[in-house]
Amino acid sequence: MLIGQTGPGLLILVCAMQGDTEAEAEALAAKVAKLRIFKDEAGKMNRSLLDTGGGALVVSQFTLAADTRSGNRPGFSTAAHPALGETLYQHFAATLAALGPKVETGRFGADMAVTLTNDGPVTIWLEN
Repeated sequence: MLIGQTGPGLLILVCAMQGDTEAEAEALAAKVAKLRIFKDEAGKMNRSLLDTGGGALVVSQFTLAADTRSGNRPGFSTAAHPALGETLYQHFAATLAALGPKVETGRFGADMAVTLTNDGPVTIWLEN
């Protein structure tokens, strides 16, 4: 069953960590919307999601909080509690949508098969 999709634009994996706030989610959404990572006419990364009119698929991904410093089994204790994680995830997506891009989401906490066609070598980690 298809939950969300986007055409040209961004796949955004969101992980809320303990201590994260709605203000931080808002700041990250604004940063994502304005981040100049799409090619302009000269082929330089100089256009934002807002400039291109692209969309965004926002997917919750608590496993980005994986702590692999010891042993062979990752720990996720630094991830936000699921209730807060879902609130911040939804707030991020709503804030991004309010800035202009068409935003679709995955299903929080679900086991999803996510497909990506990556057009270019750009993967960026953002945090406050």
